[in-house]
Amino acid sequence: MTLQRLAAFSDGDRGGNPAGVVIVERLGEPAEMQRIAAEVGYSETVFAAPQGDGWRVRYFSPTVEVPFCGHATIALGAALAERCGDGVFPLALNQAAITVEGRRQGERWSAALQSPPTHQRPVAPDLLAAALELLGYAPSGLDPALPAAIVHGGADHLLLALRRRVDLAAMRYAMEDGARLMAEAGLLTLLLVWAERPRMFHSRNAAAGCGVYEDPATGSATAALAGYLQRLDWPHRGSIEVLQGEDMGCRSLLGAGIPAELGGSIRVAGQVRRLEG
Repeated sequence: MTLQRLAAFSDGDRGGNPAGVVIVERLGEPAEMQRIAAEVGYSETVFAAPQGDGWRVRYFSPTVEVPFCGHATIALGAALAERCGDGVFPLALNQAAITVEGRRQGERWSAALQSPPTHQRPVAPDLLAAALELLGYAPSGLDPALPAAIVHGGADHLLLALRRRVDLAAMRYAMEDGARLMAEAGLLTLLLVWAERPRMFHSRNAAAGCGVYEDPATGSATAALAGYLQRLDWPHRGSIEVLQGEDMGCRSLLGAGIPAELGGSIRVAGQVRRLEG
């Protein structure tokens, strides 16, 4: 077994979200993959093995298996491009079939995934109140143009759009309480966003449910956000950019293409760089 450590959605030679990538001939037992992911310690490690014309893929955080992880998929796209050459690779997940494209660009790679289908639903008032209390926000701090919702792009996220950039920078929460709330609600992250412009968002993702305080780049949340914007009268003009991780000193850049088809797959793209160690 060879473990690769890659940072997905990097900003040139900096930033990005670290992911472990393990490519094997046959996937191991879930308990063994869970053990490896816990040792790696990143928010997610992806495991891939050949299956038919594509790859069977599973994702593990340090504490639990997750249904989909965008940044680990982007990292896998780079690893497959290095192994097999530039191309588009079919991936069979636990609950969906998607693709990832990987291409070499000098010392780095570019990669783009096609997400699982997206959807959204209203957030229950008690869950919204609990999330606001956890984060120390008042309801008046939310942006009424982007109502709170449970958004899905391969996994569920609670979307909270803020009126002010300073409130995004001030995000704080008790990790144990956050992990409990996310587990009880079935959420992968709490997705906080601030719209600088209609097509430029700043985001932070509280990810205690994955065993880390905050994710510096979250592809599934970006896909979910893009799917959410499909359904609003929002001037996205077919694509958005997301700047994430800046407040934690790990600036990451994500791009999402928004098709006309409601609920369809979202293309999420970014750069990948190799990490030392």
